[in-house]
Amino acid sequence: MSDQHDVLIIGAGPGGYVCAIRCAQLGLKVAVVERRPALGGTCLNVGCIPSKALLHVSERFHEAREHFSTFGIVGCAPRVDVAQMMAFKAQVVEANVQGLAALFKKNGITLVPGTARIIAPDAVEVVDTPGEEPIIHNAGAIVIATGSAPALLPGAEVDGEYVVTSTEALSFEAVPTSLAVIGGGVIGLELGSVWRRLGAEVTVIEYDDMILPGWDIDVRKTLQRELKKIGIKFFPGHAVTHAGADNGAARVEMERRKDGATQTLRAERVLLATGRVPFTDGLGLEDVGIVPDERGFIPVNEAFETSVRSIYAIGDVIGQSMLAHKAEEEGYALAELLAGQEVAVNYALIPSVLYTAPEAASVGFTEDELKEAGVACVKGVFHFRGNGRARAMHATAGFVKILAAKETGRVLGAHVLGPMAGEMIHELAAFMQTGGTARQLAHMCHAHPTLSEAVREAALACFDKPLHA
Repeated sequence: MSDQHDVLIIGAGPGGYVCAIRCAQLGLKVAVVERRPALGGTCLNVGCIPSKALLHVSERFHEAREHFSTFGIVGCAPRVDVAQMMAFKAQVVEANVQGLAALFKKNGITLVPGTARIIAPDAVEVVDTPGEEPIIHNAGAIVIATGSAPALLPGAEVDGEYVVTSTEALSFEAVPTSLAVIGGGVIGLELGSVWRRLGAEVTVIEYDDMILPGWDIDVRKTLQRELKKIGIKFFPGHAVTHAGADNGAARVEMERRKDGATQTLRAERVLLATGRVPFTDGLGLEDVGIVPDERGFIPVNEAFETSVRSIYAIGDVIGQSMLAHKAEEEGYALAELLAGQEVAVNYALIPSVLYTAPEAASVGFTEDELKEAGVACVKGVFHFRGNGRARAMHATAGFVKILAAKETGRVLGAHVLGPMAGEMIHELAAFMQTGGTARQLAHMCHAHPTLSEAVREAALACFDKPLHA
């Protein structure tokens, strides 16, 4: 049995479902193959969305316990009901999943449940239940949008109970007494801060000399200091040599990189958060002549074509920043290309956001990158302690940092650490998209009192003096 489509997409995560919706809007007949029981991929089911629900709950809980008295709110200290918190998280996920299902129905997208394997440049076989006869689906274009999976670490014995990945760390039945986090990147810091604010003793072990490798140096330093204030302990510059179960708990063995000194930590649980790797298992790439690179990513050209002309790939499986919104951008762009439009993704202006408290967000170049490239730039920094809205929110930690070309004043990079940083970064990204200068940004009227006034102040600091510092 076979079925014919204009476009067949493997994977219903952010890249796949956006590509599917846009293709359908442009008049193409679309099918999406998904092996999960729910739409949305890792991001919606065991990633971005559930983690944000837990971050929101944990931050409100911490605020109630630590800061309500400052606001004049008095009463009994709150306690956390983990079961109800997880129920709230599940409701958030389910509402989003149902929303996607409605969008698929609205746009006439065919959902094909099962596991896909590419058997020809224009054909995919799908098995819904193991042992069943596969169904062949033909398509003029096949899109691989299968996402990524947690990266494993040699010596770390992941068992789902004592040593876990982010998937299990989103569904703990109780607050662990202690949690060791291997990896000081986005996933480790977000989930580590969730469980710390809920009461766990949290230790973060990072291979690099500081958390958030690749981010702006001032963001890294300040955020680490702020997370220490809530009780997170850090072991930077350490390599983990072993992590595993040990007599009803977990044990982590690590080595300090600068001198080889060894140390052992015990914790109730260990979270392995050392990044993600592309997921291409069972796709049959070798059968059609697609060869992943040495890191497992699928090579594509600027039009997302693989080495097989009718087969495309987007999202985490093609590398660069492994972000949901980057996958969405590629999915949208590919749909436009398949419909005969000309569009390109501006990878230089894809924002990165870390949803801790304070939040961190970044777009464009870092100060170190500009120095390494020999680009002369000026720096404007404004701290939230000088912002009236931030003071009223009791959220003055952090700053806005803008990097502009010394000669032209064009904004080349922006970094925000503070309240609502993930929302504020988009003003800066949009401004950079149009090639705006720091002087132009400084001369834009910003409503008062808003957090975004800090953006104007930082722009002023690039060529003159901020008003409130």
